[in-house]
Amino acid sequence: MAKVVFLGLGVMGYPMAGHLRTRGGHEVTVYNRTAAKAQAWVEAFGGRAAPTPREAAADADFVFACVGNDDDLRSVVLGPDGAFAGMKPGAVFVDHTTASAGVARELQEKAVALGLDFLDAPVSGGQAGAENGALTIMVGGDDKSFAAAEPVMNAYAKMVVHLGPSGSGQLAKMVNQICIAGVVQGLAEAIHFAKSAGLDVEKTIAAISKGAAQSWQMENRWKTMTAGKFDFGFAVDWMRKDLGIVLDEARRTGARLPLTALVDQFYADVQASGGNRWDTSSLISRLEK
Repeated sequence: MAKVVFLGLGVMGYPMAGHLRTRGGHEVTVYNRTAAKAQAWVEAFGGRAAPTPREAAADADFVFACVGNDDDLRSVVLGPDGAFAGMKPGAVFVDHTTASAGVARELQEKAVALGLDFLDAPVSGGQAGAENGALTIMVGGDDKSFAAAEPVMNAYAKMVVHLGPSGSGQLAKMVNQICIAGVVQGLAEAIHFAKSAGLDVEKTIAAISKGAAQSWQMENRWKTMTAGKFDFGFAVDWMRKDLGIVLDEARRTGARLPLTALVDQFYADVQASGGNRWDTSSLISRLEK
């Protein structure tokens, strides 16, 4: 059993921290910007809540975080009340935020200067994956830190992969989001085409879903896309944040991502129509106005 901390109890962090208690059996301290959410977690799972990241991180072996973006991450890590100020030498900070590779490298450098370890470890699998303890975790950082943290992360993961030095986890998550963007747009167009052609969508999907066209998005989203139901899942606002990170990195490296840039603008259209919090499968709504 380790002394662990979880910073950020949103739709992902809340169940992930819960698995650290129930599956991992660890001693868990939580911090959330809205203190009532942290107190609710303690009432549900035990452990304790702390008023600042620094106080939460004191004497911890591992500090995990899952917050919104680069700035949110810096706010819980740096400064007099940040986690780094409270962590003991040799402790490992594991960041599950989907953030930039640049901030991962920045925080890794600061961690090393303080005698700490840092891993960038974004996740894939969405809210359902977090709740079911079945996330895929893409990790960047040194071998020693990864070896220490992997058994703890297994409490909420079905796969944990070490991809290389600091920033590698975030870069792999960008690859993940590029793939998702293209697949969702293709599925949206396919369903729209089937409807327009007068096909029975259910029978059509049944015919193609076991062949080369099969995907997680098809298996899990075709029914709700066909019905025009999007009030669940990974929000368009979050996807646009992620694609913005991807496109910034592509400009930095010279990678050409014409489809990703186009789908990003399609998501901007969904936002403009009021779909900020809709699931990413709402791309089909653009086609069926």
